Amino acid sequence: MITVHHLEDSRSQRVLWLLEELEIDYEVRRYKRDPVTRLGPAELRAVHPLGKSPIVVDGDLVIAETGAIVEYLIDRYGDGRLRPPAGTPERMRYTYWLHYAEGSAMPPLLVALVAARLGEAAKPALPYVSAQIKLHFDYVEAELAKSPWFAGDELTGADVMMSFPLSRAARLKEAAAWPRIRDFVDRIKSRPAYRRAAARGDGEE
Repeated sequence: MITVHHLEDSRSQRVLWLLEELEIDYEVRRYKRDPVTRLGPAELRAVHPLGKSPIVVDGDLVIAETGAIVEYLIDRYGDGRLRPPAGTPERMRYTYWLHYAEGSAMPPLLVALVAARLGEAAKPALPYVSAQIKLHFDYVEAELAKSPWFAGDELTGADVMMSFPLSRAARLKEAAAWPRIRDFVDRIKSRPAYRRAAARGDGEE
């Protein structure tokens, strides 16, 4: 059985959602963050040297990095689901958004989080951070006008990957300007598989 090493309030909630969409049996091993550092516990390093989450164990395979996990699960267990056919424009959009989620959407959100913890010391960086957040999520908002899901008319693994940065963006004060992003987040949270994953994880992203 697949085991998901799940750190509270982390990207690993997406993996639970994907497993529920694929209707795959799995078990969850939960970890708490340090209340001061917000880092995962040392026990996670016994599973993977970086001590990050999510980590998926499937037989002898130990897989880290959310994008790699999503690709692996869809390749191994998808049976044609949650990924457009090869050679189609939708497949190219799928690949793009699958990688955009962590490569481009998350960095400004993470910098904003760190800046908030640094307080006054981070003040000079705030205009740049705010501009980057606006740039990226204005772009995503416009792209969602093209189709209901990131790769077209059907939910795919790209939407699973984008769910984490968009659920974070929807909480920002700037989110009033992004109705399509807020609609996307509402739609994923209404899915039965998402609700099952939330119950098994630590609540909604």
